[in-house]
Amino acid sequence: MPSSLLIAMRNPVIRTSMFAIVLFGFSGAATSPYQSVVGITELGLSDGLYSALIFAAALVNVALSVTIGIVADRVGNYRTLMLAVILCGVAGYGAVYLLPTKLSFVLAALILLPAYGALNPLLFAYVRTAAKDMGGRHAAAVNSAIRAAISLSWVLVPGLVGLVLSAHGSMLPAYLLASLGCLANFVLVLRRLPPKAAVDQALGKRLSFLASFGEILSLRVVLRLLAIALISSTLHVNAAVLPLIVTGAVGGDVGDIGIIVGIVALLEVIFILVWGRIQDSLSHINALALGTAIYVVNMALLGLSAERWHIYALTLVSAFGAAALISIPITYLQELIADRPGLGSSLISVNIFLGGGLGAALFALGTRISDYSGTALLSSLAGVAGLSLLLFLDGGRGKASAL
Repeated sequence: MPSSLLIAMRNPVIRTSMFAIVLFGFSGAATSPYQSVVGITELGLSDGLYSALIFAAALVNVALSVTIGIVADRVGNYRTLMLAVILCGVAGYGAVYLLPTKLSFVLAALILLPAYGALNPLLFAYVRTAAKDMGGRHAAAVNSAIRAAISLSWVLVPGLVGLVLSAHGSMLPAYLLASLGCLANFVLVLRRLPPKAAVDQALGKRLSFLASFGEILSLRVVLRLLAIALISSTLHVNAAVLPLIVTGAVGGDVGDIGIIVGIVALLEVIFILVWGRIQDSLSHINALALGTAIYVVNMALLGLSAERWHIYALTLVSAFGAAALISIPITYLQELIADRPGLGSSLISVNIFLGGGLGAALFALGTRISDYSGTALLSSLAGVAGLSLLLFLDGGRGKASAL
């Protein structure tokens, strides 16, 4: 019998949404690895201003994602808002390329591109309504496929863009490519995605903005956001300490970093789809708990690694666990506010921000009291704390409890 993923991919709306998310991933993957080079080296921003700008942009993205999610539920038309935020991407990336100044970079990074970033939860909200039409059991598999499409962009695009532009002496053309990717996405969404109303548009209209924000701040949601953020923070700590452990404790070099990261990224794409299939038989809670346990073990073993081959041996474990932590929380977070697809999907952006913040805090604490290996071990404890909280709240249940 065909898997949920194969059934879902026969839906033309979901197939088109996947192409849209690939183009979204393309724009980010084409520019994010080179953003600091453009901002600091080419346009002359100071390190302090750039750091403050990136932090402020993350806050703006969270605020806009939540606000746009609320608006989407109220107006009942995700497609119109998707078109609007895609145009922000066209303008933001295009402005940096056409007017390469500090001001254009700051305005794009602080306003236009955070607004474009809201396309991610909007697309997941749109796809969620399509999956509901097909039967809710397909939602996890569809989310896995969509998330794998983003990862695939990050596997292929940064290296290709770097290779193409290496002879130009400037990375600014990456912003032109990103703007053209957004423009192609605008045409795709305009011509191929039909308008799709929220699951319960009347509910969205009955609740005020303050009441909608109140749902996110309720104890039931906040505790679960904390659990997922603690779990997700392990991904951010791994990204920070892995290169340092490779070139330090285990005696590797920068070449090993590229190979290891590339292997893990490629395997993640495959394993994300595997986890989508696993969720045909496991609840989101149990699947996420299993994936978290695997990644916690990976972080602990990373901290204990003493030879280069240890890191290479961990790539399979790391990719399998990371694939779960990247994909499964999407469906879990959406179901925290299941009757509000826009607001529920905006929790994806909230979790990215919280997970990144906790990861930065753990890195700062770990490197203060220990070394990079000790920081990895500290991160594994944070993952255990997040898993314990998740199981306390929702253990043995297929959906969130009343607390």
